[in-house]
Order: sequence, then structure tokens, then C-alpha cells
Amino acid sequence: MYLNKAFIYGNLTRDPEMKVLPSGMNVTSFSLATNRVYNDRDGKRQESTDYHNIVVFGRQAETVNQYLRKGSGAFVEGRLQTRSWEKDGQKQYRTEIVADRVQFGPKGGGAPQTEQSSTTQQNDQQPAPPDYPEEDISPEDIPF
Repeated sequence: MYLNKAFIYGNLTRDPEMKVLPSGMNVTSFSLATNRVYNDRDGKRQESTDYHNIVVFGRQAETVNQYLRKGSGAFVEGRLQTRSWEKDGQKQYRTEIVADRVQFGPKGGGAPQTEQSSTTQQNDQQPAPPDYPEEDISPEDIPF
């Protein structure tokens, strides 16, 4: 069994570019930046950014071109593909993610808020506990 699947969440580094293939199908390309934070051998915090080329086809290509802009957040699910061509006698290569699905991130870009960061922000404002009925529920009262 073979598996070729990519899941990427990042911010667009440029506005999407849509083209129409000779077959009439729309194709949109854009680039996503993903950030990674890690500790090096000395324990110092390091940050690294990777850039990913994304290609999306069909109706979804139109939607991406219409709604996403540089800085927008997007979650992409797809497969890796490497293309090759010749330019000036030199073989050129490009690895990209062919998107099966693109989900838009929160408005204003940025990573979605994680559960940990949201609970940290809410520690100051504890929600009130829910009001539960004081009567007991009998199993015979449940309709299923």
C-alpha cells in the first residue's frame, strides 16, 4: 500500500493566481508559510519557516482566488507532486501540494486559537457552572 497525503496549515505569502487551462478548467496557485518553533541543542528557542507551493483545480480554484489574500490563513489537504520541465537546456523541478480541499482560516489570518491558549486566557474569567435540575431523572422517562 502507498500513501501520499499532506496536511498543511499556514498563511498565504502572496495573493492567489488563477489561470485557465486549455481544457477550460481553472487552476489557482498560491504559497503557504508554516512556522515551527523548537529548542536547539543548547536549549535555545529557535523559529523556522517553511514555504509550500499549493495548486488547486476546478470550482475550488475559483473560490480560493475570490476569497483568500496574502496573509490569510488556510488549511490544505492534498497530495505531494513533483513536476519537471526543461528550460534553457536545464531540467527544472518543482514540488507542490495538489489540494483536494482548502479550508479558510479565521479572518485576519494567523493560526486558529488552540485549546491551551484559549483556556489560559479564560483562567481569569471562570464561567459560571450550569444550572442542573434538582429532580432525579428516571430511566423510564427517557424515550429511547
